[in-house]
Amino acid sequence: MSTYFKKLKSNNMSDNNSTSRVKNKSPWAWIPTLYFAQGLPYVVAMTVAVIMYKRLGISNTDIALYTSWLYLPWVIKPFWSPFVDLIKTKRWWIVSMQLLVGAGLAGVAFLIPMPFFFQATLAVLWLIAFSSATYDIAADGFYMLALDSSQQSFFVGIRSTFYRLAMITGQGLLIIIAGSLETWTGVEPMQFKVSSSTTAQTEIALTDQNNKVPQTDEMTFVAFPHNLVLNTNNIAPDSLTRIKEYVNVKNQENGFVSLEEKSSEVNKEKKSWWSSHVSTPLGDFIKTNFGEKRKLVAGTDGKVGNAGVIAVRLSKKPEEGKTVVLNSSLKSGDKSISIINGERIVFTTENWDKPAYMVVQLDYKLKKEVTAEFKGVSGNIKLAWSITFFILAGFVILIMVYHRFILPHPVSDVAKVTHTAADIIKEFGNTFATFFKKPGIGTALAFLLLYRLGEAMLVKMASPFLLDAREVGGLGLTTGQVGIVYGTVGILALTLGGIVGGIAASRKGLKFWIWIMALCITLPHLAFLYLSWFLPDNFFLINAAVAFEQFGYGFGFTAYMLFMIYFAEGEHKTAHFAISTGLMALGMMLPGMIAGWLQDMLGYNHFFIFVMICAIPTLAVIPFLKIDKEFGKKVQK
Repeated sequence: MSTYFKKLKSNNMSDNNSTSRVKNKSPWAWIPTLYFAQGLPYVVAMTVAVIMYKRLGISNTDIALYTSWLYLPWVIKPFWSPFVDLIKTKRWWIVSMQLLVGAGLAGVAFLIPMPFFFQATLAVLWLIAFSSATYDIAADGFYMLALDSSQQSFFVGIRSTFYRLAMITGQGLLIIIAGSLETWTGVEPMQFKVSSSTTAQTEIALTDQNNKVPQTDEMTFVAFPHNLVLNTNNIAPDSLTRIKEYVNVKNQENGFVSLEEKSSEVNKEKKSWWSSHVSTPLGDFIKTNFGEKRKLVAGTDGKVGNAGVIAVRLSKKPEEGKTVVLNSSLKSGDKSISIINGERIVFTTENWDKPAYMVVQLDYKLKKEVTAEFKGVSGNIKLAWSITFFILAGFVILIMVYHRFILPHPVSDVAKVTHTAADIIKEFGNTFATFFKKPGIGTALAFLLLYRLGEAMLVKMASPFLLDAREVGGLGLTTGQVGIVYGTVGILALTLGGIVGGIAASRKGLKFWIWIMALCITLPHLAFLYLSWFLPDNFFLINAAVAFEQFGYGFGFTAYMLFMIYFAEGEHKTAHFAISTGLMALGMMLPGMIAGWLQDMLGYNHFFIFVMICAIPTLAVIPFLKIDKEFGKKVQK
């Protein structure tokens, strides 16, 4: 054994001697905040960034591709984890990395309003991810140094709970705050009514002269007509198509299309060799043969529900370089009336004095007189997210200051610099060599990379699906609603699933539960397939579906964690577990990179069908796993 590992063993044996320096600091004073702070930057990089970029108009393809790269620091962290042990103390690394994370979050907040925000914030988020992965290494090492074995066992559930609370805070509270700020930073909400009538005739006025609005000192939106009446007589599909095509053409000519669509058009003009010869032809083939073909919903007579047009104008020119985004949705009334085009309109300094159009339609089954009221909400989305990140940065800095004074000073927490570079390289290489020489390594690698294949695809598109307009196959939820559905209800269900999974595994062991847990992490994806198929607008039903999927994920993920622990058994157990976690991150990163591109080609409904197909590799590898039937069972005393 090298000098380094002898020194490491000596330090581990001295843990008990550190009690005098640790006992005056209750673990309750620092373990909750230590692991709460560990979860925050991870959820920001993995989930919050996805929702932020979606609200800022980035395409699904770009969101999935570039945010998946943020997994990279967690993939490669085993390569630099020894240096965290060699240089400085774990305590120093914890405080320093928290300072870098806080500064990075403030940097993101500062860069969001910039024209080049996407590239700039991605660069800073990558640095945050790198700092967070390093923090994980130091925090887990500090946990083992500052606590004896009995305390480690007692607080393992506490640390997991506060890590999950960080997930709820990031995916729930932060998103709700950002959604509220989006509303508060906007102009007065626009409202209009649409009524059905069995006698009145529908009038469609699309000329600029019929919807002029006087300029005012205060910016407001004005809808024409304010109260639209549609006859319940159904119309031919061609008539609806002509209305939609006219609206699309006018909105595109005047620049009211979303930033996402504009970005896509620019990308089409700048094709690389790869896009010209590989991605574009392949994408066209997938889209033509497997892409979702959205059909008009018609009655038995072949006709569709009557439709009309609402024109929207802005009363004041926005500030130079600023955009004003109007998101419209049903506020109250009968759900048989809906917006089918123009739910999201972008006003700029170039088009503010022109009318934007949206199409509203009656359900083809509607034969009575009803009314629906719609609400258009705008907000300074960049400002809202910038404020949100400033709040988060301040909170992380406060935790850093708290840890600077409250974290204990274990005697064994010292830098280990008494060995040569040759020793480090030799033992570092030996650690990886012994991992890849383990019996069954091929099957284990397949399991680690494929077990979460479907989830890796789904997790990148879940939030965009919830946010996207119904006209493109999404559910059209607000930012705040997504914070409740996916970030609060979903995380609670995920946590509960993990708790139940742990209890179940302790009674029967991993070998007994592996098949059941694999089915639980794959089959509940049907919930998103159901949502994309029927597009329900019942908020409770949407919450229930997401909770069902997340509970299954939490329950099924237990098997993954237990297998990593099982496969890491033996010499270099800690290092081998770290390698397994890196492979776990790689298994999420690679599929996630193409998830957005696939969704763009397939549409949401067919994309979720593909996610279900991804269950096949997950289930196919399980029969080849060799697992001790006693592993994972609770030891009976």
